[in-house]
Amino acid sequence: MKLILTFLFALSSLLYSQELNCTVTLNSESLPVESRDRLSDFGDAVENYINQTRFTDDSWEYPKINCAFSIFVTSASDETHYQAQIVVTSQRQIYKSNDNSLMLSINDNAWNFEYLKGQPLNNRQSIFDPITGLLNYYAYIILGFDADSWDELGGTVYFTDASDIVNLGATSNFKTGWERNSSSYSRSGLVNDLLNEKYRPFREAIYGYYYGIDIYSKNKTEGQAEIAKLVNALVNLKTKIDLTGVFVKVFFDAKYGEIIDRLKGYPDKTIFEKLKKIDPAHIAKYDQALSNG
Repeated sequence: MKLILTFLFALSSLLYSQELNCTVTLNSESLPVESRDRLSDFGDAVENYINQTRFTDDSWEYPKINCAFSIFVTSASDETHYQAQIVVTSQRQIYKSNDNSLMLSINDNAWNFEYLKGQPLNNRQSIFDPITGLLNYYAYIILGFDADSWDELGGTVYFTDASDIVNLGATSNFKTGWERNSSSYSRSGLVNDLLNEKYRPFREAIYGYYYGIDIYSKNKTEGQAEIAKLVNALVNLKTKIDLTGVFVKVFFDAKYGEIIDRLKGYPDKTIFEKLKKIDPAHIAKYDQALSNG
């Protein structure tokens, strides 16, 4: 059934060319007036770049992905150098539904780049550019998470592309945000986890999870069972590896609300106790779900 569902959805979306439908918002209110003016076209330039760039070599077999990049420029060190925070979100259409599932909600506060008003954004992947490098990185992360939900481990090729960008960025003149670090979120930490064989069972379980999300409205019992399988897979994985990596954090930051909502009425209430163990960052929310019965 899973394979049939995936095939039908892929067949219905063969006409998509560009893979992303992105909305970009730019906030530069913290900058002096002259700096804000120099960035007045930056948001439009970023949005056009993302929506007009093909990030895959082959035809994109899945629905076009709605995503959003919220850019908060925090400082300008001269007329071309800027520091910014970017919040990246993406949505996945639920099969045969007008509803969406939140895939990603990432807050990245370490973006340093150079920009000259009117500057064209070029997709030169062999040469690191601090603007398009970051945009390409998140495009591949979005594509990879989406592909993993339709095809087991289907996102590997995109995560590999994102890893290549990390390696270029870490050896560039704009290393901040690309180097390995011990913070709760890092670009390198995310792709390293995604491509690490120890997290393979997690990625495989995510495919089943989205099957549960897709059929939930038609068959709540089966949908909940698939979602519970992911939780139980992570409980088992936690006995073997450390689950405090960036990948686990990124997944639950986006999904904890959806998981709680879909598991309302699930007969085995210990499922929320299990979630508290594998996702301690959202313990209060799971406790609330337990108290609400």
